[in-house]
Amino acid sequence: MHLAHYRPTVSHMNSTAQPADRSHDHGHHHHHQGGENQVEILDLDAEVLAEYTASIIEWLPTQTSPRQIVDLGSGTGAGTFALLQHFPEAHVTAVDSSIDHLRRLQEKACERGVSDRVRTVQADLDAAWPELGSPDLVWSSAALHHLADPDRTLRQVHDTLAPGGQFAVIELAGFPRFLPDDAPENRLGLEVRIHAAVDRRAEQMPHRGADWGPKLTAAGFTVTGERTIDVQFDAARSESVGRYALAGLRRLREAVAEALSAEDRDALDQLIDAESPQYIAHRADLAVRTQRFVWAARRA
Repeated sequence: MHLAHYRPTVSHMNSTAQPADRSHDHGHHHHHQGGENQVEILDLDAEVLAEYTASIIEWLPTQTSPRQIVDLGSGTGAGTFALLQHFPEAHVTAVDSSIDHLRRLQEKACERGVSDRVRTVQADLDAAWPELGSPDLVWSSAALHHLADPDRTLRQVHDTLAPGGQFAVIELAGFPRFLPDDAPENRLGLEVRIHAAVDRRAEQMPHRGADWGPKLTAAGFTVTGERTIDVQFDAARSESVGRYALAGLRRLREAVAEALSAEDRDALDQLIDAESPQYIAHRADLAVRTQRFVWAARRA
């Protein structure tokens, strides 16, 4: 893996253990949520974590360069454009339930001059499986755990793939953390309590934190690799980190405000207030910390 800036730590994942806090992801509610803030978070997620997405694609055990790729739960195209860049001969079909996400993806394809290599399909995977041809590679990032019946979707992916085709499943370890444990000074442990509230809200998603290896095997796949990628870098790496943290904390404020104490809400409001000395985008201790879990599987 050759990364110029972020140097992610990549390790084997023990498939018998459940990683802690592999729960509610922050920017990929492709099947349930939309809105301008959601589009902004997805775009920033793609920008800030681009090196990590590229590292996952580079690691995939593809024997030949895929020509036809499907991006399931594409959002605004974080995976789509990384795949197009890594596989210059490929075409990508981006599938999402949100027309807003797909519209933004198409705009970005035009801006980058790759619109002739991108097709968008609006589909609710819980309702009906779309016509996707016979792709060589299917990519699904932070989408499967939102589905009502992901096991059915895994079988559909298996049957859709060309023989020998690859399936990449990426899940996130919850919402990124942006502050050290001893911050903010006026409300220690705030981020821990916010994440706990997010996790309680996420309990209606029974497949969050799933070990997808056995599920892939049950669907007929041969699992060819598993990885955990630790994501950790400070704000100095990218000017986008401040905007990313701000957009993310605003989204959290919308999601869990009623579950927080008045003191925690006030402290969170200070973090997202540009006039406050606690303003997240101006903090010297701002960083991004999260994990990604990756499975690669092949159709026999």
